[in-house]
Amino acid sequence: MRKIVHVDMDAFYASVEQRDDPALRGKPVVVAWKGARSVVCAASYEARKFGIRSAMPALRAERLCPDAIFVAPDFVRYREVSRQVRAIFHRHTDLVEPLSLDEAYLDVTVEKTGLPTATATAKRIREEIRAETALTASAGVAPNKFLAKIASDWKKPDGLFVIQPHEVESFLAPIAVAKLPGVGPSTDGVLEALGIRTVGQLRAADPRELERRFGRFGIRLHELAHGIDEYPVEPSRAVQSVSSEDTFPVDLPLEELGPALERAAERVWEATRRHGRNGRTVTLKLKTADFKIVTRRLTPPHPPGSAAELAELARALAARIELPASTRYRLAGVGLSGFPEDEDDRAQPGLFDDSA
Repeated sequence: MRKIVHVDMDAFYASVEQRDDPALRGKPVVVAWKGARSVVCAASYEARKFGIRSAMPALRAERLCPDAIFVAPDFVRYREVSRQVRAIFHRHTDLVEPLSLDEAYLDVTVEKTGLPTATATAKRIREEIRAETALTASAGVAPNKFLAKIASDWKKPDGLFVIQPHEVESFLAPIAVAKLPGVGPSTDGVLEALGIRTVGQLRAADPRELERRFGRFGIRLHELAHGIDEYPVEPSRAVQSVSSEDTFPVDLPLEELGPALERAAERVWEATRRHGRNGRTVTLKLKTADFKIVTRRLTPPHPPGSAAELAELARALAARIELPASTRYRLAGVGLSGFPEDEDDRAQPGLFDDSA
């Protein structure tokens, strides 16, 4: 049986800002660029009391808390702190799977420092993070990744929660099915129509009916209801795609998107250089003024050899857009995927379907 720890930094970006600027401590801090098209990157716990959440439009955050202090994000600084935290993880195990700058799974079944239990390891890691970064983290300990992630959110902020193997089914039974990974509003609506609101009710459902309704995901739902998750911690997941996008201050016609595509292509190219990889498949993503997503994809005979060539391919994809000339666009993005070692280029997530 695996011993999995999920560590999640508390309000990470906002906490870094409050740590580095004492004047922000205890204040409602929102990490976001101000503007009509900006979204919230992070909110301090003081700001969350007003209902402000990540990915919320910045204008709505301002309305919810007029006294909120907006701070422009500094991802260079956040990445440096994230590297410090990951170095702490690697003292305890080589099996670390980062999910983002502020959270990761750790498999501590074999613990490098000799601590006797996963709970002791999680406690030590949180102590080391506090001592070395002056930040707090919450952690969940469980027999698998699915349960560990739920547990880490159970006593936030600055909490530790443990789900022992014999507690799994009783712990899960009263939890809302909407909290299960992959259950969005649409799936939740179907489950509600079936009279299923809790994991306990989902556990009692006929697995054949779940499979009929949801296909393979129905099988996954049945497994999750019983606390089953066999996915291992994957410490070296290769980057499968790189993309960059911009939301414009005002909506633009198609013929004025060239400079934005060039900027996005430059950022994507720099990122692929950092990863030491080059992909063959170029994707264009556009969002219209009425929020319709349009993507176009191209796999040329040879990978682009420069940022300029990548931008030229993105412009060629834009020429394939057949929407009316009066259409205005609020967002444009460029992506690169299909790296040589990828087994199945068609399976890449994100932007990579040729659809409208």
